[in-house]
Amino acid sequence: MRLAVTALAAALALLSVAACSSSGGSSSQGGGSSPASTLAVGEFNPFTGPDAAFGPEMVAGCIPAIRLINAGGGVLGHKMSCVQEDTRGDPADAVPAAQKMIATETSLVGVLGPSSDEALATAPLLNTGHVPMFVDTGQAAFDHSIYNYFWRITPADDVKGYAMALWAHKAGYTRAAAVFGNDAGAQSDVPTLLRAFTRLGGTIVYNKPFALDQSSYRTEIENVLAAHPQVIFTEVDPQTGSTFLSELEQLHGLIPVIGTEVTLQAPWLKAVNGAIGATAMTKYFQGMQPYAPPTGPAWQAYDRSLLASGAQVSKPSQWSNDPYSMTYYDGVNVMALAMIAAKSASPAVFNRYVVKVTEPGAGKKVVNTFAAGKAALKAGDQIQYVGAGGPVVFNHWHNSTGAFEAAKYTKGNLTLVGSVSAAQIATISR
Repeated sequence: MRLAVTALAAALALLSVAACSSSGGSSSQGGGSSPASTLAVGEFNPFTGPDAAFGPEMVAGCIPAIRLINAGGGVLGHKMSCVQEDTRGDPADAVPAAQKMIATETSLVGVLGPSSDEALATAPLLNTGHVPMFVDTGQAAFDHSIYNYFWRITPADDVKGYAMALWAHKAGYTRAAAVFGNDAGAQSDVPTLLRAFTRLGGTIVYNKPFALDQSSYRTEIENVLAAHPQVIFTEVDPQTGSTFLSELEQLHGLIPVIGTEVTLQAPWLKAVNGAIGATAMTKYFQGMQPYAPPTGPAWQAYDRSLLASGAQVSKPSQWSNDPYSMTYYDGVNVMALAMIAAKSASPAVFNRYVVKVTEPGAGKKVVNTFAAGKAALKAGDQIQYVGAGGPVVFNHWHNSTGAFEAAKYTKGNLTLVGSVSAAQIATISR
């Protein structure tokens, strides 16, 4: 605790200096092609550690957005760039990473992230530093966020828990085991999952946090099986998932599994598919993720730019249907359009325009791309950006939510099998 407080005090002091030095915004950054004139968007997420898959998923949203923004003439005469900052999924590493990013990236205009792993420690620092953050943390602690620079496009984990419970209830399951990692991100899903499943008449017969990346889970499997679940709810990293499910298959045979969006990421699917085989994956596994159908003009623009970004995004097609990559892409576009609407690249100025370019309203022009939004703003129109992830409607606490979809893994691809509506979630969450 003493170390954390000391780090926080140091960070606040550093951030106050950084905020003062960057308050000049676009005027201090100039035009042209010099590095100082390039506006930086921080990719502030784990690139190593148990949640290392989060980083590449973020890159797959940031790079396509930046590519189109720069091709469209940039923002107020500035080009933009994506800058990686590895939080390692650990608050102890994330706090100094935030300090370093703000101290060294003098043209920083915002970040994508932080994730649930490090948000509680770093969101206050970023907010104090006047850094707009389009977060992917799902923690319920931010449902009533007090931070002006905090923006959450993706649903909170408590919403995810409701969606998983509703999907299991729809399938007729009444006895479930909760197999979640002992990391903060995974555990943030559990409380509302338990509450919702119980409200729907189900029973959670097993719920103990899993230590990640063990060589065997035989004891845990025997304890799970002793409780006689019909379905397993889960969020663990790829190595843990492949070890646990392959041992379960060997010792007993598989039972249905419903995972979070983490289990629909390419590294998890590849690892587990390799461990239990394609037939078992198709038969027993489904995952829940925010509903973002891969259709329409906004998604088409995102996907074209993504597939053209192979030099910077590894195997870009794997992210084409990823709702988190889509919303990272949207977050960058929203920041860029907010700057144009505010006529300033200073976060202290353009931050309040985030709502103005996303909220619906009479007479507003709906735009699906950065280029269309830039043209409309130049023509004097007010806009509502509706991006690859769909409409973004922020509430008083800068949270936006929506529906969820269920997907299964078949022949190397995700196939959508159903959805849970925002109205259903609202009913069970009251």
